[in-house]
Amino acid sequence: MNTELVEHYTNETSENTRLTRSPHGRLEYQRTQELLRRMLMPPPARILDVGGGAGAHAQWLAADGHDVHLVDPVPAHVDAAAALPGVTVELGDARQLSIPDQSVDVVLLLGPLYHLTEEADRAQALAEARRVLRPGGLVVAAAISRYLSLMETGTNGRLTTEMTSAVRNVIATGHYDGHVGFMPTHFHTAAELKAEVQAAGLRDVQVYGIEGPSWPALDVAGQGEFDRLVDAALQCARIAEQDPLMINASAHFLAIAHG
Repeated sequence: MNTELVEHYTNETSENTRLTRSPHGRLEYQRTQELLRRMLMPPPARILDVGGGAGAHAQWLAADGHDVHLVDPVPAHVDAAAALPGVTVELGDARQLSIPDQSVDVVLLLGPLYHLTEEADRAQALAEARRVLRPGGLVVAAAISRYLSLMETGTNGRLTTEMTSAVRNVIATGHYDGHVGFMPTHFHTAAELKAEVQAAGLRDVQVYGIEGPSWPALDVAGQGEFDRLVDAALQCARIAEQDPLMINASAHFLAIAHG
């Protein structure tokens, strides 16, 4: 397991509040729920939530009636998720799952791909997801857009001359160095994410922009304006979710594919 990753989530940040502490996090949460509910089969599906953190999505999926098993490499996350009704948990790594072959209906990879900075590791995580998936099941994989830091800093006024080389580099290469916070990770384009999922042998791959292009404006407006602005932001995200000219303006993507 990645020691740096475990230390980061144990000591430096709280995954419990990531989807509530900023307006764009709240938008991401609502849109992820919306997209998953649109794509998932009726409950009770057997859902494996790989890298599911403290269970932000596992909690509502279980409440919807699904059978959710969460795997995460961070002990504090596993401990927190273990307290959620209807959720079973396990300490583990996306690249080497203990789950039997063809035993689940849905595999969620909503965190691992951006933390796996080497392409071979991402390929291994996707291969494991395919291995444990029943024929015809769904894999749902999230990624961070290469344009996140450009959109964020260009909107909030933090895009300085000194920062431009780092922003240009992540757009060109996907190698994110932490220049707007968080830890070094891999940022995708929508096309790159689709190609990686297809290379794992998964079928019917569709990529959706989660937040759409208005998410940084929500952050600048602040939490107090979220309720007034969110409906328009949601409509914007829906219109642009698969628009090839706009999809990369989302902060995150969801790739949805069949086994």
